[in-house]
Amino acid sequence: MSTSTTSIPDQKKVGMVSLGCPKALVDSERILTRLRADGYAMSPDYAGADVVLVNTCGFLDSAKEESLQAIGEAIAENGRVIVTGCMGEEADAIRAAHPSVLAVTGAHQYEAVVEAVHEHAPPSQGPYIDLIPQPDVKLTPRHYSYLKISEGCNHSCAFCIIPDLRGKLASRRIDAVLREAEKLVAAGTKELLVISQDTSAYGVDTRHESRSWKGREVRAHMTDLARELGQLDIGGGMPPWVRLHYVYPYPHVDAVIPLMAEGLLTPYLDIPFQHASPKVLKSMKRPANEAKVLERLKSWRDICPEIAIRSSFVVGFPGETEDDFRYLLDWLEEAQLDRVGAFRFEPVEGAQANALPDPVPEEVKEERFARVMEVTERISAAKLEAKVGKTIPVIIDEVGAPDEDGDVGATGRSQADAPEIDGAVYLRDASSDLVPGAIVSALIEDSDAHDLFGTIV
Repeated sequence: MSTSTTSIPDQKKVGMVSLGCPKALVDSERILTRLRADGYAMSPDYAGADVVLVNTCGFLDSAKEESLQAIGEAIAENGRVIVTGCMGEEADAIRAAHPSVLAVTGAHQYEAVVEAVHEHAPPSQGPYIDLIPQPDVKLTPRHYSYLKISEGCNHSCAFCIIPDLRGKLASRRIDAVLREAEKLVAAGTKELLVISQDTSAYGVDTRHESRSWKGREVRAHMTDLARELGQLDIGGGMPPWVRLHYVYPYPHVDAVIPLMAEGLLTPYLDIPFQHASPKVLKSMKRPANEAKVLERLKSWRDICPEIAIRSSFVVGFPGETEDDFRYLLDWLEEAQLDRVGAFRFEPVEGAQANALPDPVPEEVKEERFARVMEVTERISAAKLEAKVGKTIPVIIDEVGAPDEDGDVGATGRSQADAPEIDGAVYLRDASSDLVPGAIVSALIEDSDAHDLFGTIV
C-alpha cells in the first residue's frame, strides 16, 4: 500500500498496490500525484481507503497470477478496487476472475485511472482543497528516484509482449526530463535511476530533436541526457549518482563511458544481454554480436576501470541445447560481469516464442539455472573480495537503532549496486547522526558472494 500523508476530515483516501518493474512504480507515483492534486489523501492500508488501485504486471504468466492474487486480496480487504497497468489490457480475464472490480484500465492510461477514481470515489468538495500542500508522491525513499525517459519499445523479441502492452517507443521531451530531474534533486534525491524499455534508443522516434535548456540546445539522446544529468548539483558541487538501466549495447553507448571516467555518470551499466549463443539470440530475435561485446567490455574497462556491468540471462529458451548453454557459461567466464540475474524461460501468452519447437524440459531448466548461478556467484565473490581493503563511496539506505553496546549499524550501496536488485554494503560503528541519503567513504573489511562489509572512514 502507499505511504501515509496528512489528511483532512472527510477527505477521500486512495490506497495503491504497485506490482512489477520500476517503470510501473513511476506510473503509480504519477497517478497518486495527480490524485493528490485533485484533493485525495493517500491511505497506507486497505481499511482506510475509499478505493484501492492495483497497478498490475502482465509480463509473465506468473506475474499475471500474482496480479490476480493482489486484486483478490484488495477486494477481500476493501471491496472497492480499480485495476490498471500492463495486465489491464486483459480486462476480460480480470473480470472473469474478479467480477466486482469497479474499473479496468491499461498501462500508463493516467487519465482513465483518475476518471475512474473520480467516478467511484468523488473527491470531497471544500475550500480547504486548494490549501493542501501538493508535493509529488514518491513510493521510493526520498534519496533515490526513478526517472522514466520514454514509454514502449521498438523491438520484437520473441519472448516479450511489452510492445503489445505499452506500444512503440515514445520518448519524452529532453527539457521535460531534465526539469523533472532538477526538481527531484532539489527535493532531496541523491541518486537518479534512468529507466525505460530501451534507454539507448531514447529520442530515436523524435529524430533526437533538440530543445532549449539553460540557454543552450540539448538533443533527446542518451549521451546528451547523461551529460546534462551529471551537471546537476546535490550539494557542495557534487553531481547526483546517475545510474543507467535497460541499456542496449548500441555503438553510441561507447560515448557514455568517458562520462563515467570523468565522474559525471555513475560507473554502472545495466545491459539485458539475455543470452550469448548466436543461435539462441537469433531465435530470440536479439542482436547476435557476443564477440564484439566482449571486445567492447574490455575497452570500457580500459577507459573506466571502476565500471560495473549488470545483466540478466534466460536459460531454457526453446531450442537451447547443452552446447548453447555451455557457450553461455564460457562467455560469462570471459565477460566477468559484476552482477547477473538469471531466469528460467517462461511462456508468455501472445509471445512468438510459444510457437517455437523443442521446448526445454522443466527439470533441465532448473539444472541449467543452478549451474549459471554457481558460475556467476563465484565471479561475483571474487570481484567483491578484490574490494577488501579499499575505500569506496557508499550511499546510505538505512540506519539501525543502537544495540545494547550503543553501536549503530547502517546499510548502504556502492556505485556498483542498484537498489532492490543488487547487493548491499553493511557498515559497522556508524554515527547515530547518519541519515539515509548521505554519501560516505567506507573502508571495506570483508565480503561474501553478494555483499560488502566495512566501516565509515
